[in-house]
This record gives sequence, C-alpha cells and structure tokens, in this order.
Amino acid sequence: MEQYALEMRNISKLFPGVKALDNVNFKVKPKHIHALVGENGAGKSTLMNILSGVYPYGTYEGEIVIDGQVCAFKNIKDSEAMGIAIIHQELALIPQLSIAENVFLCNEQTDFGAVINWNKTNTRTLEMMKKVGLNEPIETKIKNLGMGKQQLVEITKALAKDVKILILDEPTAALNDDDSKHLLDILLELKEQGITCIIISHKLHEVTKVADEITVIRDGKTISTLVKGVDEITENRIIIDMVGRELVDRFPKRTHEIGDVCFEVKNWSAYDSVDDTKLVLKNININTRKGEVVGIAGLMGAGRTEFVMSIFGRSYGKKIEGTIIKDGKEITIKNVNDAIKHGIAYVTEDRKNAGLVLIDNIKRNISLTALDKISKGIVINENEEIRVVEEFREKLRIKSSSILQKTGNLSGGNQQKVVFSKWIFSDPDVLILDEPTRGIDVGAKYEIYTIINELTANGKTIILISSELPEIIGMCDRVYVMNEGRIVGELDKEEATQVNIMNCIMQSNQEVYHE
Repeated sequence: MEQYALEMRNISKLFPGVKALDNVNFKVKPKHIHALVGENGAGKSTLMNILSGVYPYGTYEGEIVIDGQVCAFKNIKDSEAMGIAIIHQELALIPQLSIAENVFLCNEQTDFGAVINWNKTNTRTLEMMKKVGLNEPIETKIKNLGMGKQQLVEITKALAKDVKILILDEPTAALNDDDSKHLLDILLELKEQGITCIIISHKLHEVTKVADEITVIRDGKTISTLVKGVDEITENRIIIDMVGRELVDRFPKRTHEIGDVCFEVKNWSAYDSVDDTKLVLKNININTRKGEVVGIAGLMGAGRTEFVMSIFGRSYGKKIEGTIIKDGKEITIKNVNDAIKHGIAYVTEDRKNAGLVLIDNIKRNISLTALDKISKGIVINENEEIRVVEEFREKLRIKSSSILQKTGNLSGGNQQKVVFSKWIFSDPDVLILDEPTRGIDVGAKYEIYTIINELTANGKTIILISSELPEIIGMCDRVYVMNEGRIVGELDKEEATQVNIMNCIMQSNQEVYHE
C-alpha cells in the first residue's frame, strides 16, 4: 500500500447555512508539490484551515492522517508540532520588526527560561535564509522589503519550525513575474530538500509548471486529482473541472461603439506621500472615451496605483499638480467625496484594508457608497436596501449564506464581487479598477470581465490596472505603459502585445540611463 505524507479522509465542514466541505478526500505524496485548485468559495482554504488546526478537531467530520498516524489537532501549535506550516495570502509578519525577529516570533531561541539567545537566533536565521536564497541583512525591517522578499521571510519562518508539509495559499498573487518565478523555483528546491508542498493558486500556468499532482474541488467536493506523467494536464482540462464547463474564450468580446473623449488628466505630477522631496509622478497625460477600457500596464513600482489614487480624491501624494477634465469641463477633486460626486469610482487593489469593512455585513458594504439612493432625508429605506443588495448578490453570484453574512468571512473572490457591487451601485461614469482579478479563479474572472463589458456598453469608462499582461491585452481597447512614474508608451488594441509593452519599458529605461 502506497504511503502518503498526508491523507484527509471524508472531510465535511458546516458553517451556519453553508456546507463548505462535503466528504472531501485529499491525498499528498511525500516530497511532492501538490496543487489544490478550485473556484473562489469552493472550500480550498477551509480544507487547509482544518489541516493547520485553525478549525480544531470536533468542528468538522472526517480524519487527518500524517505519515500513517491519525491526528486530532486542537489548535495551530498541535499541527506545527507535526511539521505542518501554512502561509496565508495575507502575510503574518510584523512590519516594524527585523527579519530575524519575525522568523522566530513565537518560536524564540531561548536560554535560561525566557531569555532570548540572539546569537543562536541570528545564526539559525542565516541558515534558513540561505535555503531560500534570501540575501538581506537579518536586521532589515520587514517594512523595508518588497512583497517577494516578504514571502521568502514567511517561508524562512516555516523552515525554522522544522516544517515537513508547507502550505502556501495564493503565494504569487501579489508578486510580479520575476518574483513569482523565483518563488516557484524555491518550491522546487524545497521539494529536493525533502519538504512536501501544498500550493493553492488561481494562476494555472504556474500550477501546471511546478505541481506533481493537482486536486480540483468544486462546491466543497473533490472532483478530480490529476497526476503529472499519467494524466493529460492542461489549463483547459483544469478549468472544466473547476467550473463544470468549458470556457471557450477567457475574454468576452465587446461589440459596442466607443464614444467621444469624456475624461482627461493633463500634466499630472505628484510627490511621495511620506518624502515630499521625491517626485513620484512626472507630467502624466492620459484620456479616455465613453465605452472604452483603457489599460495602464507596467512593472510593479511603476507608479500605476499611486497615479490613480492621486486622481481619486488625492488619496496618495503631496504637492499634486495637473488638471482633470470631465465631459469637457475642468473639475476640482480635493477628497474622495468630491471624486464620487463627480462620478469617479476606484476599486482598490487592497480590498481587505481599503475596500471593505470586514466586520460588517454584505448589505451595508454594498450600500455604503450611495446611501442617498435608498434614503429619505437621513432615514434609510431598509426594504429598498435589501432589494438592491439582493439584486447585486444574484447578478454577481456572490456566494454567501445571506446578505447579512460578515464580509470578512467570504472568500477572496466573493469579497471582490462585493467591492464591485459597492462601486457599481454608486453609478460612476469613470470606474478605475486596480488589479480587479488578483487572487480570483478563472470563472469569477470571466464574470467580472462580463460586468466590465456591460458597463462599457452603457457608456461607462473603465481604467484597468493589471500586472497580468494577457488580461491587459485581452480586455483593453487602448493601453498606456508606465515606468518610473511616467507614461512611456500608448498602444492601440492591435499594437498591444507583450513584446511591445515590454519594449516601451526597456526603451524608457535606456533613455533614463543615458540622461
């Protein structure tokens, strides 16, 4: 009989009004990379939270078997004692502490009771960092590291706990292509070192590249397990298992006419919010038309988010200069309320911290931006609020027990749909989307793309920021390319290829170098 590093047998989990897992079986071979994929809300994170002790024994049905031993984890420490470590999509690092302090947080290297042995801490930190190729001074504070290196600190932290099974939930969702590739290479190296890895990801091209096996779950049930070298593993096959149907076209076509210029930003410059001597945005000029999707492409750090935040109520930047023209008239935007009143909305890339009130329910999150539409004076018409929110819940297929469910308890994809609903309800003329499909499965992406098309068909303007170039190319009618806080290229739909976008960036780098 084949020995597995992990078996999860007949796992079922109930939440109030929702059966999150229904008799799921999940088997992982030792020293393998096993991918767990499925739509948002399919139960992937719930299954891993059971494995890691977040949901303790007794709150679910079924059993967990590690190396042939049946386990009943009461908490996270119990699972860690068996060599299991989980790295969540939202990293559990303290920005103000150093790398070494974070690596051994709650796992302190002590002498004489509670006295920390810093020599041992620093030595072991360097040993673990070497395994993941992290070359930074150990005293470096987390807040001074990029997202890619923060991910490596999390893996270093797991290695310091003598991890045998490493779980990574959407590890590359917030990374650029180079950092993503480096992280995947690290996983392959950890596999060679004898560590079993479980990776949850919606980036199917990454999954097919590194995974030895891929398990698909849908609606809380195990659908299939594909084995590299045995089964034909393609993105299309995985998608069919994930969504229950074939997606012929990842990017739905738009057929409507594009109208006149309706929104312009001219000679836009801004200094950094913290260091007001650092010029971050440099003389930016863009325009958009009614019914048009305009992309802003660029590498991480190009200034894309800073630019749109500075437009949206000066949410970023100091000493902002430039002109905003809407429908042929110059407008003044001093704060977020001004932006909303002028018909501008912004779906942030950071939905948890800036896009939602996680402790509040779906109903209040969606109605928050346009309470005047469902109010008489200062009194909210609750029946109308419920009607509107239920309509959005049905239209965007938000998976929840009810509109009164806490938004923080939804999956990432369903949280994103709530953010979309909130801003669509405000009925903006210009909708800025910043990484709108980050951490979202292909089925939910398609639904969001369809919503974008419906909005543009009604004459709305979409400004789309995405680090996924296929998304920019597949969805945009025109693309601006940003680098180092400047617009370095403008491409129409026929010109917008990955090669041309990268050429714009590389040529601008050479120009800066020669200046």
